[in-house]
Amino acid sequence: MKKITILIIALFVTVFATGQQQFSKEQKKLQQTVVNMFEALSNRDSIALKSFCIPDVTFYEYGQIWNIDTLIRKAITMNQSTDFKRTNTFDFINVETGQTKAWLTYRLSSVITRDSGETLIQWLETVCLVIQDRQWKVKHLHSTLIKRS
Repeated sequence: MKKITILIIALFVTVFATGQQQFSKEQKKLQQTVVNMFEALSNRDSIALKSFCIPDVTFYEYGQIWNIDTLIRKAITMNQSTDFKRTNTFDFINVETGQTKAWLTYRLSSVITRDSGETLIQWLETVCLVIQDRQWKVKHLHSTLIKRS
């Protein structure tokens, strides 16, 4: 019985110790850039959205390659629902930084309310950021749809 108790405690400690990744201040700053970009998208604010991206940003969405104008057209211009609301939740998996480039991988869950209906969409995404004008900005974003309900 003692061995089983010790084994269970060891398993819990291992799971919780490895499950909670600690990010540095710089890594959290990178994460915030991604969060801010999606906040601008959620607010349908194309000017703010552009401020978090380099001018020739690329988005790899649904098997297509989009530029900033495509994203704005599909997510902002064509989105005219008066009751639109998008709430994003991020689970950052990995953050790698260099002096001028960074790579982040995360799970994104978005609850989207539109036309009196609610949809939950989950993605696995990787984003590449670069330094431009002394700020981290999105250069590439690759998105894989996991679930839509």
